[in-house]
Amino acid sequence: MSKPIVLSLGELLWDMLPSGKRAGGAPVNFAYHAMMNGADGYSVSAVGEDELGDELLAETAKAGIHAVIQRNAWPTSTVEVELRNGIPEYTIVKGVAWDHILYTKQLIEVVEQADAVCYGTLALRSPESHATITELLKHTKPGAMKFFDINLRGDHYSKELIEELLEAATVFKINDEELLLLRDMFDIRGTSGEDACRWFLEQYKLDYVILTAGSAYSTIISKNGEISTVDTPRVEVVDTVGAGDSFSGTFTARILLGDTLTEAHRKAVNTAAFVCTANGAWPEYPAHMTDYLAEAGK
Repeated sequence: MSKPIVLSLGELLWDMLPSGKRAGGAPVNFAYHAMMNGADGYSVSAVGEDELGDELLAETAKAGIHAVIQRNAWPTSTVEVELRNGIPEYTIVKGVAWDHILYTKQLIEVVEQADAVCYGTLALRSPESHATITELLKHTKPGAMKFFDINLRGDHYSKELIEELLEAATVFKINDEELLLLRDMFDIRGTSGEDACRWFLEQYKLDYVILTAGSAYSTIISKNGEISTVDTPRVEVVDTVGAGDSFSGTFTARILLGDTLTEAHRKAVNTAAFVCTANGAWPEYPAHMTDYLAEAGK
């Protein structure tokens, strides 16, 4: 069986952590962890014609990610990350290279081959990348998974943008803090987490809705009525940068490879827990992930 092709669209950047700079960006984090869980991972983005851009390209190559990266005159993105009890807070600069991703024949051809495409709100904050990514989503092949990992950051989103991206999606992932905002935004106040997920599932004709609740639990509801809820493993947290993206990438790869919902969910939870024990979003995997987590969770 050939490996499924999993593609991310959006930001590629340097996370400027207290421990130093680390390659990241939610979409490319997704591609990395999908690759580490059995898929071919591709990342579409843009970096500047500068030293930081050169270094980012070297990092993606070193990680084994197939990078389809444009170079332009805008600066390579850096994001200041402040950790508060291991929880990241981001300061995101505007007017960077991935705000200007060009719509090209090459990108269309890459998207047409993908078995899954991941995207979020942040990379669509600018008119140019918004137009490119929404057009690219129209070129996915029939049956391809379109994974909308909302990843709300600062003021880089609107209800109109979220609605537009939900209309294109087959999978929708949110965390418990984002759900608080969406309950008000979509006037579904007073609903339980599960009921709110069902509302989005039915309203936007989705295949899956995923709700993550940090150190507590995560729940996945499918269109056929199947529900999986898993408690979050207890591990010693270094930082949570990229943990949600690793969950998404793992789940996508494992569903495409034929795992059941429950199997894919458990592997996604374990990967996210592991990422919380490491620095940065692209840690090297231990040889035996399950054994590692069993030991770490004691």
